Amino acid sequence: MDWIDRLLPELMAPRFESLGLGPGRVYPHYDGYSLLNLPDSVCRWLGAETLGPGSLDDSLMGAVGGRFRRVIVFLIDGLGLERFRQAVERGDPPAWQALLDRAVFAPLTSISPSTTAAALTTLWTAASPARHGVVGYELWLKEVGILANMIHHSPVSSPNDPGGLRRSGFDPQKFLPVPTLGPHLARHGIRVEAFMHHSIARSGLSEMHFPQVAVFPYRNLGDLFVSLRSRLEQVPDRPTYTYVYWGDLDELAHRYGPDDRRITLEFDLFSRVFQQELLGHGSQAGSGKTLVVVTADHGMAATPRSVEYEIRSQPELIDALQMYPSGETRLAYLFIRPGAAERVEEYFSRRWPDRFEIVSSQRLIDSGLFGPQPNVDLLRQRTGDRVVIAREDAYLWWADKENTLLGRHGGLNAEEMLIPFFAFKL
Repeated sequence: MDWIDRLLPELMAPRFESLGLGPGRVYPHYDGYSLLNLPDSVCRWLGAETLGPGSLDDSLMGAVGGRFRRVIVFLIDGLGLERFRQAVERGDPPAWQALLDRAVFAPLTSISPSTTAAALTTLWTAASPARHGVVGYELWLKEVGILANMIHHSPVSSPNDPGGLRRSGFDPQKFLPVPTLGPHLARHGIRVEAFMHHSIARSGLSEMHFPQVAVFPYRNLGDLFVSLRSRLEQVPDRPTYTYVYWGDLDELAHRYGPDDRRITLEFDLFSRVFQQELLGHGSQAGSGKTLVVVTADHGMAATPRSVEYEIRSQPELIDALQMYPSGETRLAYLFIRPGAAERVEEYFSRRWPDRFEIVSSQRLIDSGLFGPQPNVDLLRQRTGDRVVIAREDAYLWWADKENTLLGRHGGLNAEEMLIPFFAFKL
């Protein structure tokens, strides 16, 4: 059942008009059609109380169906809606097209910022970035006095020191100001398990997300699907939530750009193994009591390299800032020297006309772009004085290393914000 054409106009419609950002934006649809609504949907499918602001819209929930014994969510990092839609329409490999008659295929929006650290934290807390406070890849953490990488939990100045924030008193299991999904589901008698690549299965971010979650590390697609199928062939003694994270598309799209042939080939490989190992073998799961959901944290925008977006080549701008930007390269936070805000705004208007929009951080918080029920004090500490939102293929680059990325996300373009929701019974 293809809901794309039915729902896309609503998701593409202007929202957050108070920001005045102009056309060409896709905004998070927090009230029923966004990634934020998926955790509460999982709770409802498994018969648990909800934890967040609400599940997916009733029309989608009704189309998917009621209670399930097991829910499996495949989170494919960087899989934008259009790429997945092309795979379905192409029918080669045939896995997705063959499932379409019995699946619910709908568009959703990511959250803002449309980035992994924020989106996965939303998935494991049922809280918007406005509440959980992880609003970017790099964040100024006032409480420990460090500009931090929120994926590796390391100081930005020490990229080869994963987990290094611990030496400053940072405890990933106590960092979030909201509860996580694992303990919540466990209190309702639901087993929670996560399949993660071995390189990140015990990372700081995973540790932050996975209290009371059984973690199964894997090394490649073969390892993932054989191990997953083994789990599915066991009759669960209680309801089970299984989360599967696959990150290869995101890595390739950052390095080579989202339209590179490598991304198509890699997703085709995933699709074929998915079809062969998950759909091609009978198991105890295949009784209509298992729901499989395929979705993503965000999509990806093509961003050709351009020295004009490199902060180190903008000494006038650097002089007006207290430190280099943080957040996302396509949604950046500026901490500005006292009295220099107008100078910074004028600089962006003069240097990059029509390439960026610069908005006061307080205005962005008040608009609800980061989500409902904001933790205002926390957001003000982490989003600085102004937020710079990129248009088209623009970005800011401030890292002290060569700019090699050809694909990025974090902003409000359709390619970044629109993600698939593909659900079927197994």
